[in-house]
Amino acid sequence: MKYPPPPHQSPSKPLFIPPVGACDAHVHVFGPSSVFPYHSDTTYTPVDAPKEKLRGLHEHLGFDRSVIVQATCHGTNNSATLDAIASSEGRWRGVAIVDENFTETDFEKLHAGGIRGIRFSFARHLSGPPNFDRVHRIAEKIDGLGWHLVIYIEAEDIVEFNADLRKFKLPVVFDHMVRVKVADGLNSEPFQLLLDFMRNEDVWVKISCAERLTQMGEPYEDVVPFAQAVIETNSDRVLWGTDWPHPNLWEGMPDDGHLVDLIPRYAPDASLQRKLLVENPVNLYGFCD
Repeated sequence: MKYPPPPHQSPSKPLFIPPVGACDAHVHVFGPSSVFPYHSDTTYTPVDAPKEKLRGLHEHLGFDRSVIVQATCHGTNNSATLDAIASSEGRWRGVAIVDENFTETDFEKLHAGGIRGIRFSFARHLSGPPNFDRVHRIAEKIDGLGWHLVIYIEAEDIVEFNADLRKFKLPVVFDHMVRVKVADGLNSEPFQLLLDFMRNEDVWVKISCAERLTQMGEPYEDVVPFAQAVIETNSDRVLWGTDWPHPNLWEGMPDDGHLVDLIPRYAPDASLQRKLLVENPVNLYGFCD
């Protein structure tokens, strides 16, 4: 089996200094596989990236909080995520992957463990087309917990499933700007539809994964206008994250310090930076000041 490369081993120290309480709202922990084995049906097997490495990275980058997003390689076994959250003294929250067999008791345990949302991965390179009937059935089970739905979807699918995506009663978070195709421009139908969601629905967007969206490579100049447009549309509904350790990325592994230095290019104003990194994560994930 071919294994994806590890994350950048010596990320630079960012020039941008995040505000106190800053949150990296999209990271993963993988393994260690000797303790938390990967799912037998995983479409990729990552290099171990345990909680200790995540903590060291954030100390280096200047982040106090993070949101650990369960990745498909661990399936619905959220043990690695829960273990990491338990070690964080309240500084980490999580987003789980579940199935329809999870019970009310299961969800209560996840909530007590710091989980605040459920992720559905519909990225075409990892899974089949979206199944929103299944999403609705699971969403009904968590109604009342104060959680949200995280949808990882392709740009063309936000158009095809526009009507389905507007039927949810819970807040929706779109990962990675729905992997918008930056070559199609700011006026492309998927991107304009994403902005429309932010104007009219309880929808949040993560301005993450510049390294996946760019057509030009570093310093990701072609991605900057898209992140700026998202912030300008509704700055109260925007989150930022590194996507460390950048799973399933086979080339162009980013320097996480350089990703942090994108923040002032996205949001030059200090008040917007604080909203993006502190206030919005507090509002969605319930961090305590």
